[in-house]
Amino acid sequence: MAGDDGLGRDFGRLWGAYATSSLGTWLALDSLPLIAVLALDASAAQLSWMAAASGAAGALLAVPLGPWVEFQRKRPLMIRADLVRFLVLMSVPAAHVLGLLSYPQLLAVAVVVAVSDIVFVGASGAHLKSLVPDRHLTRANSRFETVTWVSTAIGPPAGGALIGALGPVVTVIVNAVGYALSALGIRAIAAPEPAPPARAARPAGGSRLEEVSAGWRAIAADRDLRLLFANSVLVNALIMATAPLLLHLMLNDLGFTPLEYGLGFGVPCLGGIVGARLSRPLVRRFGERRILLGFGAARAVWLVGLVFVGPGTGGLLVVMAVEMAMITCVGVFNPVLVTYRLRRPPKETLARVLTAWTISSRAAIAAATALWGVLAGVVGGRAAIAVAGVLLIGTTALLPR
Repeated sequence: MAGDDGLGRDFGRLWGAYATSSLGTWLALDSLPLIAVLALDASAAQLSWMAAASGAAGALLAVPLGPWVEFQRKRPLMIRADLVRFLVLMSVPAAHVLGLLSYPQLLAVAVVVAVSDIVFVGASGAHLKSLVPDRHLTRANSRFETVTWVSTAIGPPAGGALIGALGPVVTVIVNAVGYALSALGIRAIAAPEPAPPARAARPAGGSRLEEVSAGWRAIAADRDLRLLFANSVLVNALIMATAPLLLHLMLNDLGFTPLEYGLGFGVPCLGGIVGARLSRPLVRRFGERRILLGFGAARAVWLVGLVFVGPGTGGLLVVMAVEMAMITCVGVFNPVLVTYRLRRPPKETLARVLTAWTISSRAAIAAATALWGVLAGVVGGRAAIAVAGVLLIGTTALLPR
């Protein structure tokens, strides 16, 4: 059980809350883009711009939230973020039933969800560090990583089947309900939450900008954290920039069904489960630094293989093989990175570091997605994926040695 092995019953409640929201999210994998394609006949460029605009707007709106999150109690913020995501997602099926669903509404929903995600991530990391003893952080993050990959393995195929039978709107409802259940699980945590850091008096000549930028300054001041930040942001941006292009390639150009698309990304996530289970034993044997370097490099070499995706069973197997290899490496790497990131910054800037990290990642994903949408329009989706794969290999130069 999640609460055993020194992690505590309250961690079990947090773990259960995360599991329900994660499963709902992955059941609804790409549900908004799928609705845009299947109900509103959106193009590949529109999908890329939708992802880019929502990510950029979400990141921009979240910039001033770092200090606010830092100096608030984290558990109520997490609950509110879950409830906001529940309400805004439920507006999609309501509009669909009334015949009022539109591309601008989908874009607005994506923006609100993006801002709420950033608030939740910034609050949840600091909350976890206060809930779980430091010596158990790697184990706790491995549990979360395992849940992520179990949800990713089960969610897309099941979601694809639901979409094929009932349409993509039903998975949006499931996603919304997952957030509502997550809020209930977090509310059930019994341990008193420590008081948030006290806001220091702003020094003479100090500015609001200095307070907002504290997270980025803390990252920049730590060489290893700075390198991991740059590597992580670029890797995530390049991988996610290709997602709308691959979705359009598979569903529109190669004729895969939503179920096949879900299988292509669901089955390989079994590798993430294996990687998450191996993460802690590998750290014990080889140390944090070697795992960050070795698996940080290994996760970057596979994306270029998606260039060779073709129609039929053979093409689906190519997607599965490439994704399986990449996800296994990510499954090992991520818990180590998350634990390292929780330990390095001073406690009084931790929430701002996590918020700054998430904002930067979302902004980079938005910019890369927009750029790759333009690139795909010029050279084609397959060639654009190839460019991203080559650049991804180059990100290994940014790993700390």
